[in-house]
Amino acid sequence: MNNSAFIKTILFLAFTFCIYSCGSDYTPKPRGYFRIDLPQKKYQVFDSTYPYSFEYPLYAKVIPDTDKLSEPYWTNIDFPKFKGRINISYKKADKKSVNRFFEDSRTFVNKHIPKSDEITPEVISNKENHVYGLIYDIEGTGVASTYQFCLTDSTHHFIRGALYFNIAPNNDSLAPVIDFIKEDIRHLVKTLKWKTVK
Repeated sequence: MNNSAFIKTILFLAFTFCIYSCGSDYTPKPRGYFRIDLPQKKYQVFDSTYPYSFEYPLYAKVIPDTDKLSEPYWTNIDFPKFKGRINISYKKADKKSVNRFFEDSRTFVNKHIPKSDEITPEVISNKENHVYGLIYDIEGTGVASTYQFCLTDSTHHFIRGALYFNIAPNNDSLAPVIDFIKEDIRHLVKTLKWKTVK
């Protein structure tokens, strides 16, 4: 058998193999995401000159908000491993301003309506620590902030918090991390305590 006959035979066999191999149905595989290793839950107390204190995870860092628009006692809780951040803003309040602050918080949440599938508010009432407010669980693949909260003692203090990630929103792939940090936010809310205003 010469070279050209050999090449023709190989090409014929390859062509035949391709024809018969294309007969089966194609089954697409679901999109996969990288595995995310989540650390063990352990907390420490944030207690400084701020008019509030709370517990936050050991794998997070509390840093002052240095943005030019920030106000006194604004802070951030950074989650470096997950590129996440909880922005916390604080306002001195009285009975009149509390309603306005809650309305402002609701306006921020409502900005997510176009990309959200569902917004679920949960009422917070911790009489022991005088912490009252709402947690908003905002579901949706392209939502920028999936979890927000606003808390007050109804007479002197008001805090608003929002969870953000420093990556393009894809909350399907971030779901394990979002759920993980939601637990930390709930722990923060549960352990929040107010201090005397000077």
